[in-house]
Amino acid sequence: MRFYTLICLFLALLFFKCTKKPLNAYKTEHVIIIVIDGSRYSESWGEPTQQFIPHQKNLSAQGVFYSNFYNNGETYTVPGHSAITTGVYENIDNNGTALPGSPSLFQVWRKKYKNPENSAYIIASKDKLEVLDNCTNPFWNNKYQPQTNCGWSGLGSGYRPDSVTASTAINILENNTPNMVLINFRQPDFSAHQNDWNGYISGIQQTDNYINQLWEYIQGSTKYANKTALFITNDHGRHLDSTGGFAYHGDDCEGCRRVSLLAIGPDFNQGVVVDEPHELIDIPTTISKLMHFKFSSGNGKELSELFN
Repeated sequence: MRFYTLICLFLALLFFKCTKKPLNAYKTEHVIIIVIDGSRYSESWGEPTQQFIPHQKNLSAQGVFYSNFYNNGETYTVPGHSAITTGVYENIDNNGTALPGSPSLFQVWRKKYKNPENSAYIIASKDKLEVLDNCTNPFWNNKYQPQTNCGWSGLGSGYRPDSVTASTAINILENNTPNMVLINFRQPDFSAHQNDWNGYISGIQQTDNYINQLWEYIQGSTKYANKTALFITNDHGRHLDSTGGFAYHGDDCEGCRRVSLLAIGPDFNQGVVVDEPHELIDIPTTISKLMHFKFSSGNGKELSELFN
């Protein structure tokens, strides 16, 4: 009788273990990172009425906004994007001639689940961001790379308008249904470097419209609705007026370092503002939790305030 009782207890425990829902069984199946290139905090979320980003302002009620979010590395385009994808701050060339040293979350995720190349995408208005698909680490170099669609036709082909990037991104989402995507919009940074204030502000507004178009597509798609986590951030800001003005960036002034993060998803809190400081390298660490893989090469911390 005692042996029979032990067998029953063992079978009951085995059944419980097999049927218990994992604690980390998130609803998220897709992650999209949107990077607004070179938008200064004072013209976006730091503007008292957020007049230039009305769509993001409205979206914030559906997610978590990080008001003290920073790039604590090199405040240039390629290093800023690399920090988002690798979780490591590196002093990497900004002209597209050098690869990051560490593997990206796309590579680690693809290796973990043996997913095909087109399950992960880097879509960018700036051609030089194609370098984000690879790294110099010998274990990861030329392995498990994401698909890329950068500039007109890849590295060296030149920048393209954000309107092309927005339509390309929706086309790729519709036809390939990738699970992991990074999208770069260039315009605020591009116009600012021309010392064109009106073009810079217009670029912020246009990007806000593209973000709204993408979100409307996501919400209207049976493949993505209620299964997608959206991260909206920047690679860097711009100089304060007191340290050189909006046309440039690249130092450690508050204008260059301070960026922002708005995160929306089925596993996230809604209508929450987080004032605790966080940084770019926290993004891939958090995504690895959502997508159930270890990302030990990154140096970031989990954005725990997101989760409901």
